[in-house]
Amino acid sequence: MNSTLSIIKGIHPGLYLERELKKRQMAKGRFALGLGEYPQTLGAITKGKRSMNTALAMKIEIALNLEEGFLMMLQVFHDIEREKKSHHTAKPDLRKFRRALFWDTDPEKIDWHKQKRAVIKRIFQRGNEREKKEITQFYGRDIIDSALNRA
Repeated sequence: MNSTLSIIKGIHPGLYLERELKKRQMAKGRFALGLGEYPQTLGAITKGKRSMNTALAMKIEIALNLEEGFLMMLQVFHDIEREKKSHHTAKPDLRKFRRALFWDTDPEKIDWHKQKRAVIKRIFQRGNEREKKEITQFYGRDIIDSALNRA
């Protein structure tokens, strides 16, 4: 489980459940009814609109012969990722970047923390001194050096 979990941690457990049911060629509605749950509940979970709860996770794990606690660990890692994203809303002063620098994407939609290596690489390859200064101030010299040395 640990190797599987390290690969998929952060995804919603409903996505994993959806794939698992498809792989086993099981209908969601019939599966939900077999667990004594409403199909709508399972549907909302597989769409990521509802969180997995412990009681349902245990029923699913038993029915699908999954390791105990696997789905709840996925839920916890998903919640952690969601919480991290809510705290990483900071972004550099976008007024200091030329539009041409990000011609292929909307700078407002960039995840400045997940995509920092690509952003740093682009700015240091194509940016002017003002843009380089802004991105260095935003990320800090250590992160800039690390990203540029890896590239």
